[in-house]
Amino acid sequence: MPLPRLSSPAHRLLRALAPPRRALPATSAPLALGFASAASTPRLAVAAPLRAAVPADQRDLGMEAGEQGRPLRVGLVCGGPSAERGVSLNSARSVLDHIQGEDLVVSCYYIDSGMNAFAISPAQLYSNTPSDFDFKLESLARGFHSLSDFGEHLATNVDIVFPVIHGKFGEDGGIQELLEEAKVPFVGTPSKECQHAFDKHSASLELDTQGFLTVPNFLVEKDKLVMPELEAWFQTVNLSKENGKVIVKPTRAGSSIGVVVAYGVNDAAQKAEEIISEGIDDKVIIEVFLEEGTEFTAIVVDVGIANNSEPVVLLPTEVELQRSSSSDTKEDTIFNYRTKYLPSRQVAYHTPPRFPAEVIDCIRQGLSLLFRRLGLHDFARIDGWFLPSPVSSLPSAENSEKFGNTKYGAVLFTDINLISGMEQTSFLFQQASAVGFSHSRILRTVIQHACSRFPSLVPCNNAWTALSRKLQSSKQAEAIHKGTSKQKVFVIFGGDTSERQVSLMSGTNVWLNLQGFDDLDVTPCLLAPANGYFSSHDQDFSCISREVWTLPYSLVLRHTTEEVYAACVEASEPERVEVTSRLREQVMNELGPALSKHDWFAGFDIAYEEPVKYSLQQWINHVKESGAVVFIAVHGGIGEDGTIQTLLESAGVPYTGPGPIASRTCMNKVATSLAVDHLTSYGVRTIPKDARATEEVLKSSLVDIWNELIAKLKTETVCVKPARDGCSTGVARLCCPKDLEVYANALRSKFQRLPANCLSRAHGVIEMPVPPPESLIFEPFIETDEIIISNKLENGSARHLVWKGENDWLEITVGVVGKRGEMHSLNPSITVKESGDILSLEEKFQGGTGINLTPPPATIMSEDALQRCKKSIEIMANSLGLEGFSRIDAFVNVRSGEVLLIEVNTVPGMTPSTVLIHQVSLLV
Repeated sequence: MPLPRLSSPAHRLLRALAPPRRALPATSAPLALGFASAASTPRLAVAAPLRAAVPADQRDLGMEAGEQGRPLRVGLVCGGPSAERGVSLNSARSVLDHIQGEDLVVSCYYIDSGMNAFAISPAQLYSNTPSDFDFKLESLARGFHSLSDFGEHLATNVDIVFPVIHGKFGEDGGIQELLEEAKVPFVGTPSKECQHAFDKHSASLELDTQGFLTVPNFLVEKDKLVMPELEAWFQTVNLSKENGKVIVKPTRAGSSIGVVVAYGVNDAAQKAEEIISEGIDDKVIIEVFLEEGTEFTAIVVDVGIANNSEPVVLLPTEVELQRSSSSDTKEDTIFNYRTKYLPSRQVAYHTPPRFPAEVIDCIRQGLSLLFRRLGLHDFARIDGWFLPSPVSSLPSAENSEKFGNTKYGAVLFTDINLISGMEQTSFLFQQASAVGFSHSRILRTVIQHACSRFPSLVPCNNAWTALSRKLQSSKQAEAIHKGTSKQKVFVIFGGDTSERQVSLMSGTNVWLNLQGFDDLDVTPCLLAPANGYFSSHDQDFSCISREVWTLPYSLVLRHTTEEVYAACVEASEPERVEVTSRLREQVMNELGPALSKHDWFAGFDIAYEEPVKYSLQQWINHVKESGAVVFIAVHGGIGEDGTIQTLLESAGVPYTGPGPIASRTCMNKVATSLAVDHLTSYGVRTIPKDARATEEVLKSSLVDIWNELIAKLKTETVCVKPARDGCSTGVARLCCPKDLEVYANALRSKFQRLPANCLSRAHGVIEMPVPPPESLIFEPFIETDEIIISNKLENGSARHLVWKGENDWLEITVGVVGKRGEMHSLNPSITVKESGDILSLEEKFQGGTGINLTPPPATIMSEDALQRCKKSIEIMANSLGLEGFSRIDAFVNVRSGEVLLIEVNTVPGMTPSTVLIHQVSLLV
């Protein structure tokens, strides 16, 4: 039974959307709840959010609780100067959600790109990117004069620091050295060991010295590249000097930052110099490209007593990169930043790997040995490669005695990640859940092990353990007294639309957050693809034939819906089940005896379960028999067009969000515009539209179509989008007939994406709907003013917004919550585009990417205009019959507050970094 959590903004919002059987905990700041009228099925609706008093400073609780038990005070430090600071924010948010509780109090800190430290509120962690609040830090957050002052503050205000800074300063020994000098205990590896392990070149040399197989590499230092030496290295490793394939990457950056493929000596030298000139690092390594190899990654957790290291390697994960045969992209297939952090079909993961048992045993034994020999502490993630066949660049005679040789091929270890990514579905949680750890339990295990290494923390750790047990006993007694009745909630996500990966992120976030409430019994469910494959046309298949799987904990934690579905099917394959079961038992047998020696270990809290398959109708019957409510997190398709809503309503099953009519209307962008066309006098306008069948566009003269569009829409540039698809999928700005030709060819060829900058104006990668949509909508492109967040100036002045104010229109997104007819507008977020004219999928949903200014700064939009805007949004929401919660995208005139509707999402994104949660977080 998990310990009670303190409510985060995500907990409060998502809990408010599920029906309570009991009052919310006193620590919550709930949204007022209501139901639809008794005349209809009880759909959940949320009334206007109520402002709550800000809780007393939780740090006081830690100082006054006494010796018999007190909360542990953890300092969570995120940010940093590297390009991975957005990922760091995601990790910090996830850690905060899963460790905070009555027995553990978290204080949040942020280090900006200029290496300035700030104490920030937990609400800031729910921003999409650090740029959302960077420019406000010096006026709204508590700053420290220097990093040494920051260290002194930590020494007196926290018991232990959990650094979640990825890359530079976080993993290179920087923050560790700062904490060591301030005598502040911290989670993770000491500074000297970090310095050696993080530097890819020095780590490779050390691994070679320690007797491990390594990938041949060549070091390039700033202003020290000698071309004849590089040419000689190419010859040594049997690569062609003209086109030999290599990987070029910084030696001291995250495992995905700045990693590129090069061909031949000249290309490799040029790309190495580019990495250096861009300031990513002043040292670069060139490695042999392991063409036939398969990448893997594994989490290592130390379960030893005090400083007696006893590392246990969890179930490794195989990284399968999808080598597309289509010509929609010229990018080489590597595990880069985008494939790692934006769920897509470009990469698939398999836990455990599909390697021979001897190879997996070699990986686990080698990583345990490596962890010890490099002096790592608490936990780490280590990447490597399995090469099933001999590689000419690895001389067999020289390496025959090194660790990593098996009869099936060679195992090599490459990147060492000293602070593993901790997003909700990261490798840490995937692998830990497979052997019995929930998110909370694995994080607390890591923290408690770190505490046990510091003699000064022994009394504190004992007091924390005492309080945890006391709370646990009290909670169990209360559960017995009140009975075991809980409100059941089934969270459904997935489907087969182009938004299915966002749906998985939304559903996972909802499920994990609702689990934090004792009176809810939450079950995650996957809406499987129609007929076992993925398309963008749910409506083409009979709903009766659709499948829904109820999922065990570990199967949810995948990066794509394809992986979740494959794992469900795989669970019935005897051979694969036997391998996974054997490895799980092996790992747990290593973990259990070691952890049982620690007084603080409360045991494993995730039991192994099988997924269960239902037809959609069987699942609805099961939900009804369980007396459950359905939390709909299926974006697009039958999840958002009124189909699921109709089926649930017919069965008398309560569910979240708007009803069938409003859902059906808002799914169709043309119908949405027509439904609000009469609201002009209320400050609501719509954008002119030209809807055309995709087949017609592909068969007609594109020049003729272009001329018709610009004449009818009275515009010079056009915005094209699918008529019934996601808010980012297939949306592009077209400036000439050639752009329309490129877009049409992508649809005709069923490209999964348009590469960046293939249209006439600069843009980011555009995810395309596959197969093509039945119809397209063309609109005038609305010009908005550019907003820039400046860098800190040399004279020391703070980062600030730069807005010329030449155009009165800006793009916003705003959440609406409440009962039908009483919808309440949250504070809008101004969306700032980073990669072109259209918000990309990354900017919408990939955590750490895309800037949102919430609420609109007063320097851009006056309070009067803001209130008029919110009033117009509420009128629009009520006119459309929305209820529960939805999201409206629009343009707003910052002078008048007039609103120009883009679209309405009745099942909005609920990922950890979406604006809906951030907008709610700012209410309290």
